[in-house]
Amino acid sequence: MHLPASYLQKRTSATDAMRHVRNGDSIIVPTGVGEPPTLLSALSEQRRNFQDVKVAQILAVRKYGYFDPETADHVRHVALFLGPASRAGAQAGWVDFIPNYFSEIPQQIERGQIPADVVFSMASPMDAHGYFSLSLGADYTMAALAKARAVVLEVNPNVPFAYGNCLVHISQVTALVESDEPVFEVGLPSIGPVQEAIGKQVADLIDDGSTLQIGYGGIPDAVVMQLTHKHDLGIHTEMIGDGILTLLESGAVTNRRKNYLPGKMVATFALGSAKLYRFMERNPALEMHPADFTNDPMLAGQNDNLVAINATLQIDLLGQCGSESLGSVPFSGTGGQADFVRAANRSRGGKAFIVLPSTAKNDSISRIVPVLSPGTHVSTSKNDINYVVTEYGVAQLRGKSASQRARELIGIAHPAFRAELTAQAKQMNLL
Repeated sequence: MHLPASYLQKRTSATDAMRHVRNGDSIIVPTGVGEPPTLLSALSEQRRNFQDVKVAQILAVRKYGYFDPETADHVRHVALFLGPASRAGAQAGWVDFIPNYFSEIPQQIERGQIPADVVFSMASPMDAHGYFSLSLGADYTMAALAKARAVVLEVNPNVPFAYGNCLVHISQVTALVESDEPVFEVGLPSIGPVQEAIGKQVADLIDDGSTLQIGYGGIPDAVVMQLTHKHDLGIHTEMIGDGILTLLESGAVTNRRKNYLPGKMVATFALGSAKLYRFMERNPALEMHPADFTNDPMLAGQNDNLVAINATLQIDLLGQCGSESLGSVPFSGTGGQADFVRAANRSRGGKAFIVLPSTAKNDSISRIVPVLSPGTHVSTSKNDINYVVTEYGVAQLRGKSASQRARELIGIAHPAFRAELTAQAKQMNLL
């Protein structure tokens, strides 16, 4: 069929698009701003018409009507990572949570461990060859496309057409709905003096020509702000955001010295401003790929001098990182942290940084602890940890004994807690 005719035949309203959802279905939705608001709003309005429908997503940025404990038996959110929209529901038990490594979600979908009956996704307008770009979230959505019974796209002219393995042909689409509201924008986190101090510690250890993976948060962005004077940096990351855009505008990022995909920035999802989304439009220097490509430690680790910067909530004296829960209370998820720590460890000249403020709750609690709080979900193991950075310095742990690790970590703890940590380490026979 001629492409425009095929497009018109598949165009429908959001209300009518819900006819492609059946009771018991699992709907796969992309990361963050790749979620389709018109489709998810229509699903929310009709949620009482369904039974046992699940919406699986790694990070929801908006709290739609289906985030409702009273209708969770009709439509339930399944979180692959927790954010503000899903966190309270997971803590209360009416949002499901599936532990995972981001890099392995596509494989879990392919193997049927995570069902994928329907795909709902934002998409760019169709090009002259019949292709849409899922530029905002290639992540695990491309794997779901190959498994799904129905693929429903929300086509929006504000979604950029990006290159990479993120393209969907009209022949793969079951139905499409048009919208034109601006893509949801996420601003840069606030950066305070503690974040700035940590950022400087990390930035001083990043060499010209390094390839960067930068997580989301105040400390990773504080690092970024202090790298604008560097030269020939490269980008191989899971998230492209405005911090990376700042580095590009400063001239610090050229991607010229990357030995794996030289000249190309690589990411799997976008989270930022309208300016970022405009930058992505048909930019030959950027490729958006699924997470089993961007986050695979074997592939990402082929970048020499790969620098991974990720945050944690708590770390014990052996170097175990609890980055996703407050004790047993779920807070976020593993995401790509373990993926990129392992990738940087594989990389020739690579450096994996775990960053955290030394204290919490107005300096009343040390984030460096003898043992993790009971029930804490371990995100990065003691065997993977390398550099740990607080505002008080850098602890390099890889290859160090348990005793050496304890000394290194106590040395970067808040001074008010060092004596107590030393006494506790002695009781544990670590010192």
